[in-house]
Amino acid sequence: MSVAKKDYKRITTKSLIEMKANGEKISMLTAYDYTMAKIVDTAGIDVILVGDSASNVMAGHETTLPITLDQMIYHASSVVRAIERALVVVDLPFGSYQSDPKEALRSAIRIMKESGGHAVKLEGGKEIKDSIKKILNAGIPVMGHLGLTPQSIYKFGTYTVRAKEEEEAHKLIEDAILLERLGCFALVLEKIPAHLAEQVAQSISIPVIGIGAGGGVDGQVLVIHDMLGMNNEFSPRFLRRYMNLYEGMTTAIGQYVADVKSSDFPNVNEQY
Repeated sequence: MSVAKKDYKRITTKSLIEMKANGEKISMLTAYDYTMAKIVDTAGIDVILVGDSASNVMAGHETTLPITLDQMIYHASSVVRAIERALVVVDLPFGSYQSDPKEALRSAIRIMKESGGHAVKLEGGKEIKDSIKKILNAGIPVMGHLGLTPQSIYKFGTYTVRAKEEEEAHKLIEDAILLERLGCFALVLEKIPAHLAEQVAQSISIPVIGIGAGGGVDGQVLVIHDMLGMNNEFSPRFLRRYMNLYEGMTTAIGQYVADVKSSDFPNVNEQY
């Protein structure tokens, strides 16, 4: 039996759980600044992730590790000022939660108070359960993240697909169940086999949002710069480019340069 799609004026953590229960897929994209977040929110996205991927696409770092808590708060604040409907989830950056649950709580409180974000996201399972519990006990919603966890890139040594072997797949399922039991409201699965992701989504009641995890999960997330084709150097199998902004923007900027050089811009109608 099909269920009528509910019109949410404001997306909350409860909305996402309802959407999973009703079989409605969840849309999620990253944003890191006011202008982009305004466009994404107006277009009807359900969740905006202020990802530590800002370290890559905004700052040009090779990994997500260098971005700081202060920088994440800056990006998140810019996004929050733009949105009217979407739920805003903010990544806790590397080093702000892994070793000390009290430090994790302090980091999460700073994000919530200083940025106005609605929830935080942490990478990992059993190994960070104490940090997750501490944050949840303070009333801060937590989204989990399993599979390929970019903050652990030097441990993995590669960005290849995770959990292809039985032992790692079994641990991932156990961690997903643990995150639900702890009280996480949703879970991101990154770059794992589609059949495993679908199994996880069917095993827990909280929404599972995939990136490179197939279509059997409850929603999808992509990095905005990738799906709009602003970054033409990153082409994983899971990425669908909906535009080619790199080509369009370079063409437009090149034309502007030519018009300035030739004195075509500004023309008589473009000056006072």
